Amino acid sequence: MAEEAKRIIVVTGGSRGIGRSICLSFAGNDTRIYFNYYSPDPDAEAVFAAETEKLVAEKGGSAKGIFANVSDEKDVAKFFEQIMDESERVDVLINNAGITRDGFIVRMKETDWDDVLNINLKGAFFCIKIAGKLMMKQRSGCIINMASVVGVTGNAGQANYSASKAGLIGLTKSTAKELAPRGITVNAIAPGFIETDMTAVLPEDIKKEMLDQIPLGRAGKPEDIASVAVFLASEAASYITGQVIHVSGGMYT
Repeated sequence: MAEEAKRIIVVTGGSRGIGRSICLSFAGNDTRIYFNYYSPDPDAEAVFAAETEKLVAEKGGSAKGIFANVSDEKDVAKFFEQIMDESERVDVLINNAGITRDGFIVRMKETDWDDVLNINLKGAFFCIKIAGKLMMKQRSGCIINMASVVGVTGNAGQANYSASKAGLIGLTKSTAKELAPRGITVNAIAPGFIETDMTAVLPEDIKKEMLDQIPLGRAGKPEDIASVAVFLASEAASYITGQVIHVSGGMYT
């Protein structure tokens, strides 16, 4: 298939965890994947990014990791400029980048609140703002935002994270209405307790407490989320927009 015919997939936070799994699920000779990665230790994170590129290549696909901070509008603009210079279009945007800074609200630092909202919510806003314009010109496209079950249920010790994910759900529903006339779908996935680096550091008693809330009796895998993203970006889901798909083993019904 000619390079210009490839489907261009953009994933934020694609160096590991759910983001990496999404990149791998889209990997193939009919796609080209771009993902950003960001960390206070860029050299260390670049190792994870290179591993994602390698794993995608092993599946017959093509991926490029780009160091960019989604909470910085100029960085986001440069990120998409590079993509457009090389591929001239964006077909799918998956806003997956996210962080946690857990703590009880009465003791939460302002920086912990701001960092989480800036990456998780403002970052998605910046990416949608730019990619949305590109997709409007194409009159086609798909945007998927990574929300969370706690954006609906709330969670003690995660006021900032829950607020960012609740905001992302509102952003999804509003953007879906705005972009639908141009043939662009916008949906959100709300994962429950998924086995990633982010959840691996949780104390064992917290993990057990969360597992006890899951009717299916197990934590989810990153692949469980990635498979839903692939579906939402497919022609089979072309009449679905403005929805929040919960992938939580029954934690929220």
